[in-house]
Amino acid sequence: MTARIDHGVTSGTFSLDGETFDVDNNVWVIGDDDECIVLDAPHSVEEILEVIAGRKVTAIVCTHAHDDHVRYAPALAAITGAPIWLHPDDAPLWELTHPGVAWDADLTDGQQIEVGGTVLTVIHTPGHAPGGVCLYAPELGVLFTGDTLFHGGPGATGRSFSSREVLEDSIRRRLYDLPDDTVVHTGHGDSTTIGAEKAALG
Repeated sequence: MTARIDHGVTSGTFSLDGETFDVDNNVWVIGDDDECIVLDAPHSVEEILEVIAGRKVTAIVCTHAHDDHVRYAPALAAITGAPIWLHPDDAPLWELTHPGVAWDADLTDGQQIEVGGTVLTVIHTPGHAPGGVCLYAPELGVLFTGDTLFHGGPGATGRSFSSREVLEDSIRRRLYDLPDDTVVHTGHGDSTTIGAEKAALG
């Protein structure tokens, strides 16, 4: 049996470079009836726990370390006992939100994460953030992109630790080889497909 995908939306703020914005974040939980992994920990532990629905959490996987994605990771880890995984290139961003507090394990490009009979592969896609990652689950036909790729194009750049050129290169080199019908589940907003975004960005 392959894993299922559960989804929630939480609301809060994103702060960087002295500015704060209201944002809605997607919460993606992948697993079976017994165990799961959680992608990011935005805004509300209680609302994330509702999506987890009492299952064992084997990892809290951070797609990147902007505060709206990791602010509640330590609190969620304390409640669930799950380790926090983050790509080490995002250490400077993590330190802005959690100074002196370490995550538990480094994510690496090509790493495979198994949960609920399904394997997700980590794809390092810097640009929105230095340690940004996507997770690809070919058995489910799904790519979780965090803030790397949205419905309507690449994630935001122009702030500290980001680069539009690097981000577009990551998307073209690392994501556009995936099947066009791959469903893209994003960190904010609606889902899309690789084919749709390939046509939009070129």
